[in-house]
Order: sequence, then structure tokens, then C-alpha cells
Amino acid sequence: MTLDIKKITIPDHPGIYLMKDESGKIIYIGKAKNLKNRVRSYFLKNQNYKTQKLVEKIADIEFVLTDNESEAFLLESNMIKQYRPVFNIELKDQQRYTYLRLTDDRFPRLVVARRTRTGKFLGGGKVFGPFTHGSSKILTIGSLRKTFKIRICKRLPKKACLEYHLGNCDAPCEFKEAQSKYDKNISEMESILRGRDLQGYVKKLESDMSQASANLQFEHAREIRDTLQRLNSLNAKQKMESVRGHDEEYFGIKIQDQSALVMNFKKINGVIRDSNRFSFDLVADNSFSNFLFQYYTTNQIPPRILVNEMPENVEIIEELLSRNAGFQVKISIPAHGKRKEMMELILRNIALIQTKGANPALIEMQERIGLPSIPRTIECFDISNHGADYAVGSMSRFIDGRPDKSGYRKFKIRTVSGRDDYAMINEVIKRRYFRLDEEGAKIPDLVLIDGGKGQLNSAVSALQSLGIHLPCISLAKENEEVFVPGKKEPIIIPKNQESLKILQFARDEAHRFGVAYNRSLRMPKS
Repeated sequence: MTLDIKKITIPDHPGIYLMKDESGKIIYIGKAKNLKNRVRSYFLKNQNYKTQKLVEKIADIEFVLTDNESEAFLLESNMIKQYRPVFNIELKDQQRYTYLRLTDDRFPRLVVARRTRTGKFLGGGKVFGPFTHGSSKILTIGSLRKTFKIRICKRLPKKACLEYHLGNCDAPCEFKEAQSKYDKNISEMESILRGRDLQGYVKKLESDMSQASANLQFEHAREIRDTLQRLNSLNAKQKMESVRGHDEEYFGIKIQDQSALVMNFKKINGVIRDSNRFSFDLVADNSFSNFLFQYYTTNQIPPRILVNEMPENVEIIEELLSRNAGFQVKISIPAHGKRKEMMELILRNIALIQTKGANPALIEMQERIGLPSIPRTIECFDISNHGADYAVGSMSRFIDGRPDKSGYRKFKIRTVSGRDDYAMINEVIKRRYFRLDEEGAKIPDLVLIDGGKGQLNSAVSALQSLGIHLPCISLAKENEEVFVPGKKEPIIIPKNQESLKILQFARDEAHRFGVAYNRSLRMPKS
């Protein structure tokens, strides 16, 4: 049973709201500048069908007030990470960065730093990072340990172990000289972990090695040589992420079927180092701005973020990211040059992902007609006249190029008298999409009208009167011409093309369904 919102007292202040199901489990967390206005809007009839699914499960709502919208952003993000509600955005495929920790033992160990859901690091000591290429973290830690002779034993033994005999540790557990040397090794490794000049350290070691050789200290020179080889290996296998003025990240986003697909390119020191893709449902407040803020709670923040469309509350997002990063963060849309080319490349990749698994004929249809997305769902309308008393409208529905007969609909004309096909098309289109809009139901990717320019104009006029932006075309039977709003000349699709055959099939099905309905009305009642 849906919650009666009228019985709840809702504050009109900034804050967050926690929506719960019948068992008391939090299923969605959102934020608002004005809680009363935002929460009440969920219970209006014009929500999309995914948000309606959320509303149907709400049994209770809890509120937490904040002083301003920025605080609401932060609190929402922390609460989502803690409770992980099923309807909120969850970045399952996001890149996780590796952090390393030097323990607070007398002779510290180097380990992978573990974190809680809220981002707090477990264990004492010093934390370094983040580092890229998390899959190679074990190789990296191994190289660092061997290079700086860092112990791996969890408990300090009384005597030197196998690692000492392999040359990987100086055994501070047994030798006093190794203990003083260990502190120096730790200090030098910290310098490398903090991103300081690795090459400078390498040059210093090379100078020390030459000096040792000149002093006939060949054993010491060999040790330095081994250290240099390990450092070179470390440098090749693992590169640290450091924020520079020209580091930047690109995000492209496209909406399809009430879901968002996001792809990003991460550019570090002028080189594309990483790319990931994410998706989330457009439920409630799930948005591009929410996605960006949540993404940067676990990822390195660059000075420049480039997008193909501006997120909501961009000033607040920039302010919060700048505060977290410790430097100015700017979000912008690239207008020209290499950055614009990079964004276009991302959008082409997204289009490729969205077409994966689609009927090739539908992809061809999209390209030939110039549709904004692949017409996976097509609804086709026809009018069947048999005198003034027997005028009906019919609709066929095709999904992925095949008839979806459970979605067929029929309409008895109510407001038009006489044989006025244009007015009848206008009535049927208005009735169909007014109802879908009221129910918050999914609308098709394409509306197809049986007829020419006149029928098409009537259908477009009906959609415009409802404020619904939906691709609409018509197919004229005489020459199988496709008419598109705003174009004088029709589009001619070759008769052997599968895309045309799908349009013809949808048109013929709507005609067949309408004729059958008309015939049933004219049959004498027994």
C-alpha cells in the first residue's frame, strides 16, 4: 500500500530524506533544498515508471535537516555509502585506486591500506596514495619491499629468516646495524611514496655506486646496483597518480529508456590512462550531478572535468570538489579543439555500446531517418472509416522489429463527426500519450503514422499540445515514402531494405487490427 503523504509532516528546510519499505529498510536516500516541495513531488502522477516503482514501496520517510544544500550533498553521499539503498546510484564498475600503508610498528611493514564503506582507513600508521593500476599492486608492493629491504613478517622473529638470506631484508630483528639502516630505508621509501623525484634518487644512487667502486667497496656497489635494478623495474611497472595542472577527466552521458550510460576517459600528464563505463536508472533524484559527486568520493579529483552536458547544481559540485581536492576544480563543456574531439570520441563509443545487440535494421532506420536513438519500440497508428458511425483508430506496437501484440490498442473515435482523418489522428494521438504521460509509463522511441504529410502534421500537433517531444514520422502507402517533420522532401528507403520492411509490417498490422475492430462493431448484435 502506497504511503499517504498527506499524513506526514514534512519540513520546508534543506536536508536529506530516507525512504523506507514496510520492513524499515532504507530503499532510497535523496537531498533537497526544500524537503517539503521535493518529497511531495514524488506522489504526483507525472513520474516516470521507474520512480513509480519506488513510490509503491515507500512505507515511511525519515528526514535529517542541514543548514544548506552543500551540507545536504555531503550528508547524502555519506549515507548512501553507509546504507547502499537499492534505488540509489551504485558505481559497481568504477575504478578502485590502491592505497598503501606503513604500519606503526617499531620496524614498519608496507601493506595494502583497507577502508570501510565510509572511506575510513583501517589500522594505524601512515597512508599513501592513491595509486593507479590496482591490479598490479602486489607486484608494486613486492618491488618496494625488496628495493628498501622492508620486512614482511607479521611478528618480529628473534633470528634472521629466509628473507634475510635471499637479500630481501637486512634482519633488524637480529642485527643492530640493520636497525639504524632500516629507519633510513623507511625515510627514503616514504619520499618515493609521496611522489617526490624518483629520478633524482636514482641519480644519487648511481653516484654512490660509482664512489663505492672507486673506493674498492665492490660488495656495497653490488648492493646499490641491485637496488637500482629494482627501482627501474618499479618505475616501469607502476606509475603514481599525481595531480598536475593539465590533468583532466572527460565524461560523456546519454539517456536511453530512462537509464543513463556514462563513459569516462582519464587523462594524466597528457596521456589517456584509463577508461570506464557506468550506468544508472533515472529513479527519483538520480542524476548526472549525483553521479559525479559520488564518483569523486573514491577517485582522484582533477583540476578540470569536461562533460558533454552540464550537470545540475554545477556550482555546488565545483565548490565541494574544490574543497575536497584542496585546489580549484572547474567543470566545463569543451567548445573546440582537441578537447571537443575527445568528447566526440566518447559519445561515439557510447553510441556503439547502445547499439550492441540491437537489430541491424533498426540501426539502419535510425541512420536513414536521423532519429536520436535506435527505435527499439515503435507505435504505429491507423484510422479505419466505414461511415460516420464506424470510425476507429488502431495502434500496433513493435519491439526490436517484432510485433508485440499484447501492446496493440484500439480507439473508438469520440470527438470527430464526419470523415476527417486528420482530426481523428489528432484525437487518437492525444488520448494515447496523455494517458501514458499521466501514468508515467514508458513512451516509444518512434511514432509511425499511416499516411502522408497531412496525417503527420496532425499527429505532431497533438504531441506538441501535450508538451511531449517524441520522434514522429509517416509512411505514405502509394510510393512508400517516409515523411519527417520539418523536411519538404520525403525520404526514399530502397524496397529491399529491412528497415523499410519493418515500417511496412508495423503499418500493415495497425491497418489489419483496425479493420478487424471496425468489422466487429458493425456486426449485428445477437
